[in-house]
Order: sequence, then C-alpha cells, then structure tokens
Amino acid sequence: MKQHIFFDLDGTLTDSAPGILNSLRHAFAGFGLAPSEAILRSYIGPPLRESFARHFSSPADVEKAVKLYREYFSERGLFENAVYPGVCDMLRRLSSQSRLYLATSKPEVFALRIMDHFDLSAFFNGMHGAELNGPRHDKADVLRHALASHDVPIADAVMVGDRRHDVEGAHAVGMPCVGVAYGYGGRAELEAAGADAVAEDMTALEQLLLARP
Repeated sequence: MKQHIFFDLDGTLTDSAPGILNSLRHAFAGFGLAPSEAILRSYIGPPLRESFARHFSSPADVEKAVKLYREYFSERGLFENAVYPGVCDMLRRLSSQSRLYLATSKPEVFALRIMDHFDLSAFFNGMHGAELNGPRHDKADVLRHALASHDVPIADAVMVGDRRHDVEGAHAVGMPCVGVAYGYGGRAELEAAGADAVAEDMTALEQLLLARP
C-alpha cells in the first residue's frame, strides 16, 4: 500500500458536471454560441484555457471565455456538484493508514471552497490545485508543487484520477496512476493513456489502493 495517495477532484471525488456544464454554457453564450453536449463534456478534466484554446484562435477570446466561465462558476457552478456515494467512507478508512492529498487542475481557490463545502478537507494532509493566472496549471505542474510542498518520496506515492490528463501528469513526474472508470473519461481513455490499473467503482478503487505494493 502506498503511503501517499493523490486524488483528482472532478470525476473522482465529486460529480461536478452540472456546474461545469452550466458555467461553460454561460461562457459560450457570451459569444452567441451553443456547443453540443459532447463538446461541453470534453472540457471536464483538462485545464480550462487549454480547452478554450481549441475553440477560440484569439488569446483575447480565450481570456474572455475564461472570465465568463468563472463569473458563473465562482457564484453558482462550484456548488452544482455532489460527492460520489461511498467517497467519504473510503477516505475515512484510507486516511487512517495513508496520507491523502488533493491534486486538481481546477484553480486551487475554487477547489478549497468545494472541499470545505462538502466536508472533505479533514481527510487530507494537503490540497493543491492550479493557479488562476500563474504558471501552475496542468496536472504535472500541480503534482510537482504538491510533492515538493510535502517532501513526498515518489516511490511511495500514487495518483488517482478519471481522465488521461491524470495518467499523463502522474507519469510525467514518475508516479503510477490508478484510473477510475466511473468518472468522465471511462476505461478506454484511461487504458489508452497507460493507467497502471483501472477501478470500476469505489469498492474496487479502495481494494486497489490497499493492495498496491
């Protein structure tokens, strides 16, 4: 069992899709656009600017879209969210045996509010996210910052997430990653990205984390 477990937030601990999708709709409406549900769902997980840059060629439009998204998200979207069933019980058991950390590409200022709102913060030894306007924005950046902040040895750490960005970010810093198929990426995406293991549900995830050498 790894003594240091890093968790993603969206799609791993909470089902945040409603708030994210509504924030995206608000942002695109500011341009008179209404993308399909499939396009909107592709935004769940990756860094926000990276996603908007796929649809807007102008940096100014990307920044406008980010501003509009955060306008809705900071007031309403972040709480249009729900903790997955079984998360709290799993975290309670794991935190009695390992040190837990949050590592999310969501801006840290929003992630901390969400964790506090849903009473998840007490299970974690550290919580880290992206910077609103700084250089720390993708999963690898967040993990490097978190590892350094807590002096965590890579050999005794594992990442848990639901998208390929979690797998790629973990591998970029030399950490294994357990994917969760119940999130937004699905088993096929996680396996294609090279996840070291994939859990179908919360029970399987806990068993994998407890069993990892």
